[in-house]
Amino acid sequence: MSTAQDTGRVYALLADGVMVEIREATPGDCDAVQAMHAAMAPDNIYLRFFCYGKRSAEIEARRICQDPAPGTAALLALLDGELVGVASYSEEIGHPGEAEVAFAVADHMHHKGIATLLLEHLVSLARSRQISTFTAQALSENTAMLKVFADAGLPVQLHFANGVYQLAFPLPRDGDGTALATYLSAVAERESRADVASLRHVLAPESVVMIGASRRREAIGRVILENIRRSGYAGRLYTVHPRARQIDGDRCLPSVLDLPEPADLAVIAVPAPAVLGVAEQCGQRGVRSLVVITCGLDAGACADLLAVCRRHGMRLVGPDCFGVAVPALGLDATFAARPLRPGVAGVMSQSGGIGVALAGQLSQLGVGISSFASVGSKLDVSGNDMLMWWERDGVTRLAVLYLESFGNPRKFARTARRVGAKIPVLTVAAGHSAADQALFEQAGVIATRGFSELAETAALMATQPVPAGRTVAIVSNVAGAGMLAAGACTARGLRVHRPRGLTKRRLRALLPGGTVTGPVTTTAAISAGDFRRCLELLAADGVDAMIALILPTGASGDLLTAIRDADVRVPLAAVALDQAETVRLLPRPADGSQVPVYDVPGAAASALAHAARYGAWRTGPHGQVPSFPGIRAADARALVTDFLHGEPGGGWLAPGETADLLRCYGIPLADSPARDDTARDDAASDEAAGAEMTIGVTDDHVFGPLVVLDCGARAVRLTPLTDTDADALIGSADATARLLGHRAMAAAGREGLRELLLRVARLAEDLPEVTELSFRPVIARPDRAVAVDARVKVAACPPQDPFLRKLR
Repeated sequence: MSTAQDTGRVYALLADGVMVEIREATPGDCDAVQAMHAAMAPDNIYLRFFCYGKRSAEIEARRICQDPAPGTAALLALLDGELVGVASYSEEIGHPGEAEVAFAVADHMHHKGIATLLLEHLVSLARSRQISTFTAQALSENTAMLKVFADAGLPVQLHFANGVYQLAFPLPRDGDGTALATYLSAVAERESRADVASLRHVLAPESVVMIGASRRREAIGRVILENIRRSGYAGRLYTVHPRARQIDGDRCLPSVLDLPEPADLAVIAVPAPAVLGVAEQCGQRGVRSLVVITCGLDAGACADLLAVCRRHGMRLVGPDCFGVAVPALGLDATFAARPLRPGVAGVMSQSGGIGVALAGQLSQLGVGISSFASVGSKLDVSGNDMLMWWERDGVTRLAVLYLESFGNPRKFARTARRVGAKIPVLTVAAGHSAADQALFEQAGVIATRGFSELAETAALMATQPVPAGRTVAIVSNVAGAGMLAAGACTARGLRVHRPRGLTKRRLRALLPGGTVTGPVTTTAAISAGDFRRCLELLAADGVDAMIALILPTGASGDLLTAIRDADVRVPLAAVALDQAETVRLLPRPADGSQVPVYDVPGAAASALAHAARYGAWRTGPHGQVPSFPGIRAADARALVTDFLHGEPGGGWLAPGETADLLRCYGIPLADSPARDDTARDDAASDEAAGAEMTIGVTDDHVFGPLVVLDCGARAVRLTPLTDTDADALIGSADATARLLGHRAMAAAGREGLRELLLRVARLAEDLPEVTELSFRPVIARPDRAVAVDARVKVAACPPQDPFLRKLR
């Protein structure tokens, strides 16, 4: 995890969803800092300075606002331009790498998470500047500050003497996977709570104002207004129009400034040149969130719009979007042609048209929508925000995303992984890059190949339990259909169940003239009762899921009724070969559940395969980033820093520098005699040397470092790389290579290769300056993996912290 933030201003959310600005202190802030401290109650002054000194505020202000010196930093938190919090650290003399931290929060802003947020930003800044430990002093009665330290997610070392706690906090290092994971999980939990609190104004508004509704019924603003009215929204609805006194009998206000209250949500559908002025008025009136439908804003206008929203603390959906909808609240602030039905699927889409179509299909299916957001240009509210909302809304049972780009893919991956452990997360992977595919796989996102496949998979996962394994029982009253289903299942990594023992004997007695070896085929004239008993026998035979295929005949019973009434406790998908719809849901009155019914066997097999892979991911080990003893990260950083001092434009390290860098991470190279061309060729061609492949690192400006393994076929994974990720990377590359006819990798050679990949990933994670690294070739021997030659390219790179709690 690389660290540090932009030294300019950033915005972040407090525990209650209120937006604050965070920036470094400057000498020009001295008066404001002194005034904030001077206004503190005497008891709070004592807790901060251990005394009631009259000059404490003045002295502290000068310390905080001095010109930055090495080993020091000071951050301010501002709300609507008012200073509400201060945090600083100062490296201790004689103790390099240790810095004392101090905090102060305005009296009226206690218990809102300001100190915790500032601490997180100090941690990020300190890590980027090679500070390894924070220290602090707190009086025993300063319970609020002690709680901030205790809940931060950092390991705390305590020493108590004379009524004062001495605290030390080792900051998480990239190599310490457990400590870093603990800290990041604590940060993510706080971020999720704050984000959801801010989104309630968008997705659970108590008041809405429509700005831009026209007298023309075909105008977008008018359609949105009518949709809000028609959907039965029970909150307070206002309409703003500068000239009309009323629209369809409802009074219009001439300006947002005339609102009788600060609305939770403003929906803006005005011409592009008017958007900024309307947004500014919304901020002035205290509106808490915006949905900007308007398209045609250029990059400069978009930046100005976001700045207005940040300055006034408003969340923003859009611009260039279809709007938002929460059917259970009767809120349809979109210009869709048909209303959405309440349900359990959360849908977010960058493309408004695709999002509305997908939400409409899930609505018509009967899955229904918990909340819908078309985010358009995605200046603020994004997939990360919606995932956090769905994780906590108590309604959503599956999340559906249509993404065209990522703002912070590493945070998305971490968020999706956490949310996916609770509810399935689905997306369309068509047209995405290898990096996208790697992100989806590592995060457990169910990536379908197209719009139809996504809807078919969503129908299954919204209605059926997650399979516990990959064994599928197939039963059909048409032999050919059963064989097609079996082939589709096998091609997608599922195992077709073969009945044995007592179950096989019972099926043979039940189905004279049928086939009971698996897939099970009944006769075309089977009764509904016998088909139902067949399903129940197979479901109780240790299978993980079932596919029931039917073709009604004049001689058969009502087989759909048999499927509906069968007592089946495993995931069940049906196929009706005479069905016109691609997929529909069959109600089961006995328990209120539903069964997805598909039109072709392949669709059912595909949906079950996605569900089974998700189940395996959710219950399987997610792995850890290992800690390797002996890694000399500080020496490696010094080497790279020295090189860039001499070559500010970057470049390729010399062979000796490359070897020294790799030695810092315990990465073996072949012995020096093998580094001339002849020896290298001999090593690469020697069959006794094992499997030959290439390992590399490429820097993606969006995704960060990508670890690449090529053993006849190329596979990639994002850093940080866990041991499970490394195994998946090897398995993916090896499986693809075998499909292309290359030699399979010996199992004994995988251990050394796995360790090499993990060490390379650690290097790439520690040193974002490494923009390209190539081992060509790597020989995977039974005892170890050895790189015959290596090249490393570095370039200056401002450190970034993808997990820092801040808004886009």
